Amino acid sequence: MAGLIDEVKRVFRQGGIVTRVIGINVVLFVLFALARVVLKLFGVDDSPWLHFLDLPASLPQLALRPWTLITYMFMHASVWHLVFNMLWLYWFGQMALYFFSARHLRGLYVVGGLMGGVLYVVAYNVFPLFAPQLSSSLLVGASASILAIVVATAVKEPNYPLRLMFIGSISMKWLAVITVLIDMLLIASTNAGGHIAHLGGALAGWWFAAGLKKGYDITAWVNSIIDFVGGIFHPVAYRTNIKVHKPKRAKKPISSGKKRKKKASESPVNDHAADYAYNQTKKQQSDEIDRILEKIKKSGYAGLTAEEKRKLFEASNR
Repeated sequence: MAGLIDEVKRVFRQGGIVTRVIGINVVLFVLFALARVVLKLFGVDDSPWLHFLDLPASLPQLALRPWTLITYMFMHASVWHLVFNMLWLYWFGQMALYFFSARHLRGLYVVGGLMGGVLYVVAYNVFPLFAPQLSSSLLVGASASILAIVVATAVKEPNYPLRLMFIGSISMKWLAVITVLIDMLLIASTNAGGHIAHLGGALAGWWFAAGLKKGYDITAWVNSIIDFVGGIFHPVAYRTNIKVHKPKRAKKPISSGKKRKKKASESPVNDHAADYAYNQTKKQQSDEIDRILEKIKKSGYAGLTAEEKRKLFEASNR
């Protein structure tokens, strides 16, 4: 058992952002499923215990559980609910990493879920249609966060081609439009809360991608909070922005009549040469990524070589 736990920790640490988010969703689902079994074995009502991470539509209940605006996006109602959402997250999360950074994707998942949750709560407290079920309605699922990623990718690369089973080739913009229209048409269905949350996530995705084009990032504040919290629990991993001042070595006394020779590494000429070589390397890497992205636009991701896919993956995780 200890070996299995260590393996899960290793995969989580070494995996990319998509793997980590999927891991959090899966682990929480398994833990709560096991807790439900234990509670039933002892004849304990599991309702108050297993729904304290679900998002309530009722404002009084939300006031007592404000954390649910975040936690609900990592919870799922059933195995199939989890499986379908995680498949969508894997497919579109990996695709989004070609156009956005891993940090952007992390923040967008949270912002998309937040906007979906807020729109859900507002709608249920404003429209009379939902009044009879207001006190008992709960929201769970990563769908709003995932739709934020889908729409953001569609806004960034609207003509990016996708090949879907039974449908054929379709561009990202049409997939996003069709998905949003379906959610709008199903607002009055039995899963109204879920479809309303999807629309909130879609709005977050559009806002994020449109904002980046104008020079601002709506996920910056979320990532700052995540970094702060992560720095508390893992301070070593979050020291990248802290400058470490090393003590200077004592200079050796110079004997009279002899001048200290300057080492080659201290030469300004060598320093400038090193800077130039570094900048040239970075420019070549950037040009190569631009070339690969242009190739994706023309022939799709399937047209890339294994080496090109590797370079894209490495660039997305920097």
